[in-house]
Amino acid sequence: MNGAILGGAAYFLVMFALGFVLGTVRVLLLAPRLGEWSATFVELPVMLAISWVVCRWLVGRLGVPERATPRLVMGAVAFVLLMIAEVVLGTSLFDRSLSQQVQAMTGGPGLAGLLGQMVFAAFPLAQMRSSGRA
Repeated sequence: MNGAILGGAAYFLVMFALGFVLGTVRVLLLAPRLGEWSATFVELPVMLAISWVVCRWLVGRLGVPERATPRLVMGAVAFVLLMIAEVVLGTSLFDRSLSQQVQAMTGGPGLAGLLGQMVFAAFPLAQMRSSGRA
């Protein structure tokens, strides 16, 4: 189980760092030119494609077992850490209250991002099923 927890933490860290960079590009460059929705829909497939590759690399590198429980744990750890980071960033960097941050994450383009984050969390399990080794 340690590999799954470590895998989830590593998956979160790699994707959060990349998401921070791409999110900055989205907010500062794309959104003013394209609008929030379009900018989100440009960034989201890029993030998910990279997430798929990073997840596959990490499960192999860290030896996360090809069983549902460890893969679910990996995805859950990554998702919980991501939600904590989203709240911390939203409340500190954007000076939002907790309720404002929850509203930002569950409405409009934020909802599309949240759904993408749920897909991100499902990748460890989805890759187990798609690997042909299940």
